[in-house]
Amino acid sequence: MSYDSRTSGLPGPLARVGFPHLLAATVVLVTATILLGVAAKATGSGLACQANWPLCDGGLLNLFPANFPSFFEWIHRVVAMVAGFFIVGTALAAWWGAVDDPRVRYAVTLGLLLTPVQVLLGRETVLTYEMTILSLHFWTAVTIFALFAVAVALVWAPSLSAGHVTAAMAIGAAAVPVHVALSPLFIGSYTAVIQTAQYAAVLALLTAVIVGAIVGRRRYDGRPARAVVLAAPALAVAVLVLGRRAVMTFAPALDALYLFASVALFATLAAGVALGRRD
Repeated sequence: MSYDSRTSGLPGPLARVGFPHLLAATVVLVTATILLGVAAKATGSGLACQANWPLCDGGLLNLFPANFPSFFEWIHRVVAMVAGFFIVGTALAAWWGAVDDPRVRYAVTLGLLLTPVQVLLGRETVLTYEMTILSLHFWTAVTIFALFAVAVALVWAPSLSAGHVTAAMAIGAAAVPVHVALSPLFIGSYTAVIQTAQYAAVLALLTAVIVGAIVGRRRYDGRPARAVVLAAPALAVAVLVLGRRAVMTFAPALDALYLFASVALFATLAAGVALGRRD
């Protein structure tokens, strides 16, 4: 199946940028939205707009915010809005003929379909602020990020070598102990900065294992190396789920399972690095 991406389906300036770069910019904006959302939740900024949505407490465009948390929450909303426009534009470009691979079109389209759901969930985090809503809001955002990361890996796959896959595995392996070290298991004060840094490690980890699974299975020659890169995404999801549950419930059993899954993921990624170098 061809991975070729074209620019003929893009209008005007976007044709000069190219679909792969448009897709990469969308992932960057989605990443910024997620991290700003984590920081907004951790600082309580989501409640600073006095249950107003989509406007805030400073009038139109929040030109006169009541306080810094209000301003911070508005910045999160603005970045999320820009990311939404990029998601729509990327999906339209994919169907206008900017990419040949149907898997890319389906991935970005599913991300597009989840976007209005995410917007409604974001609204409910302001109006109701319930833990169930907050969790759904987070997981929907991560799913959108993962879908666009898959699309990026598929589009850029022809330009990536086995060496890039090995580097991705190394980045993923480095992100695992960072994620664990920044968890409440080892950090007494789980501040907004710590939380944001921890979830930045999560997104780096997810990107690494997605690149490894999609590109590594084609670039790696040995069967053990391919098996390792294909196993890593499932372990990464387990670490993310268990880590988040451990933070929310403080259950010793979940803490132990989270640490076990983290060790298993680190060992898997380290093995991927070693096998990749050998191959």
